[in-house]
Amino acid sequence: MATGTLIFSHILPAVLGFFGIILLIAGIMDDEREVTFMGIGLFIIACISPFIILNLIL
Repeated sequence: MATGTLIFSHILPAVLGFFGIILLIAGIMDDEREVTFMGIGLFIIACISPFIILNLIL
């Protein structure tokens, strides 16, 4: 049980946030709105997901 909470509270949000920032930077530099919005969405999901998932697990 401790490993599942560690994955959803520390590892998964960090990975999603990292790729969200990468997409955000790439979208801004290449003037591609879709990629920018995907980066913003992925970063917001990374910020909110631990609160939703951990409430369901615990």
